[in-house]
Amino acid sequence: MKDGFVRVGCASFEIQLGQVKENAKHIIEYAQKASQDHVKVLVFPELCLTGYTIEDLFYQKRIINEVYAQIDEILDLTYELDMFLVIGAPLIHMNKLYNCAIVICDGEILGVIPKTFIPTYHEFYEGRHFASAPKETTEILINGDYYPFGTDIIFESHQQQHLKIAVEICEDLWAPLPPSTRHCLNGATLILNPSASNNLTTKSDYRRLLVSSHSARLVCGYAYCNAGLGESTTDVVFSNHHIIAENGTLLEESIQYEEGYIYTDLDLDKLLSERIEMTTYTTQNDDYLYVPFEIDTEELEIERYYDPHPFVPSRPEERALRCKEVFDIQIYGLIQRLKAARIKKVVIGISGGLDSTLALLVASMAYQKLGYPSTDIIAVTMPCFGTTSRTKNNALKMMDELKVTSQTVDITKAVLQHFEDIGHDENIHDVTYENTQARERTQVLMDIANQEGGIVIGTGDLSEVALGWSTYNGDHMSMYAVNVSVPKTLVRYLVDYVSSLYQGQPLETILQDILDTPVSPELLPAQDNEIVQKTEDIVGPYELHDFFLYHHVRFHYEPRKLFRIAKLAFKDQYDQDTIKKWLTLFYRRFFTQQFKRTCIPDGPKVGSVALSPRGDLRMPSDANVQLWLDECEKL
Repeated sequence: MKDGFVRVGCASFEIQLGQVKENAKHIIEYAQKASQDHVKVLVFPELCLTGYTIEDLFYQKRIINEVYAQIDEILDLTYELDMFLVIGAPLIHMNKLYNCAIVICDGEILGVIPKTFIPTYHEFYEGRHFASAPKETTEILINGDYYPFGTDIIFESHQQQHLKIAVEICEDLWAPLPPSTRHCLNGATLILNPSASNNLTTKSDYRRLLVSSHSARLVCGYAYCNAGLGESTTDVVFSNHHIIAENGTLLEESIQYEEGYIYTDLDLDKLLSERIEMTTYTTQNDDYLYVPFEIDTEELEIERYYDPHPFVPSRPEERALRCKEVFDIQIYGLIQRLKAARIKKVVIGISGGLDSTLALLVASMAYQKLGYPSTDIIAVTMPCFGTTSRTKNNALKMMDELKVTSQTVDITKAVLQHFEDIGHDENIHDVTYENTQARERTQVLMDIANQEGGIVIGTGDLSEVALGWSTYNGDHMSMYAVNVSVPKTLVRYLVDYVSSLYQGQPLETILQDILDTPVSPELLPAQDNEIVQKTEDIVGPYELHDFFLYHHVRFHYEPRKLFRIAKLAFKDQYDQDTIKKWLTLFYRRFFTQQFKRTCIPDGPKVGSVALSPRGDLRMPSDANVQLWLDECEKL
């Protein structure tokens, strides 16, 4: 697939113990079925040619001879499938029997990977039959031809330079130092694991955690294919538990105790991007054998889920935990700043909108933990031309409920005086008209902070910082910005979270009305006491911009790829022309507004995406955006 994607699958069938020919037929059938779904990498369970649980039948020459015969049959009937296959089988090498993964592509064996860690404890008794993998890579003889044999082998795709595959087998993953650790440090991006892990109570949860966390630690894709139906149940039961994970995210999982296969699209570009940024991800240059292979790249529809709201957990219980976590970071960030500066008072401009509401809630919670009087929080509302009674009243009622010191400073006269001073016509509603109000409000807050011996708390959020949606040296400036790394899509849920803590109380009603109020800077005159300036009509939907921001900053996607996954994530909400329009605007604003970000105030980082010039984004203010805009034109 293009854009760094590769379709990976795990397949299992009802094993017939010792019936190698029948098992080979199933392997071929599933490979053919997966090929129809355009799967390019397919892994089968451990010892799937024979069955994992045939015990001393592994010694039988009839079994071993049939294994070698059916290997040829599989090669003959899969050579046209354009697929990278891994199957499990017992093989003899240098007078020893090995538990092996045979790697096949285009009807040819690319190599054979023996199992390293041989479990001989509890219900496992593999040490009776199998030898552990030798340390050196040698060659194994199979049906008259020699092939690479060893653990230190990485298979490299010619067409997709980031697709580098390595294999480990079952117990290898459970060992203290899995072979896949070295594989990834030597360049592997995808680990395949043919496994036979029996099921026990809670073992599925552990297996799921193990695969996901290991893929996160190694920043890799991981396909774990487990044995299941048909294996002997003399003492244990197997459940066909397949898992495909990518850098800690579980992308696909099988329904246990059902025959079948799963597949998903892994994003190799994302993995490489993560590795490049991690200075602690040290590349090794061990004595590995790199084996090339070829599979075609196809332009396919992506078959994986992209969350349209990557900053916001979709499950309510997870969302509540995330909100509490974010609040704790904001609260304790502010607490430390107040202690370090020996400041007891804070000043916050309150508009009745979401961002200033969140900042006030953070301050209120911080003061409760510090034991400071809430009256030392000075909340200032500064009405002017665009202020509506709805936002002003919500601001005043919220201040009253939180028992903070409330001040109202009408800035209309000051702004009109400034227009007169600089010779600006108040009927011209241009950027000067708007920014004069924003700068006047900031001046008022700063001056009150000086009067009170306090600091001004900034209210701007991450989405506004990304788009430069602030007035330079106006609302762009403060002494500590508690919302600076909270995206707009999450701000809404944070306010709603606090609302849920006050069920049946006046504050819940106030906060819910604030949530229902259109997002607006309220800098243009209201009409009939209604907001006319709606931010999302001007810069576009924040949910789109937060999606763009997450994938642009976190994984450095090109516009083409970001456009592609945005169409998938928002297929039921926006057409592609709308997405293209706002994506183009996103790039233009993100690049041209960097000068504002280079001097933003301190503020706590709450998530993996942040734009602080001191720690997260070092970028020249005069960087040229044309390369990205040219790509957008082609979409």
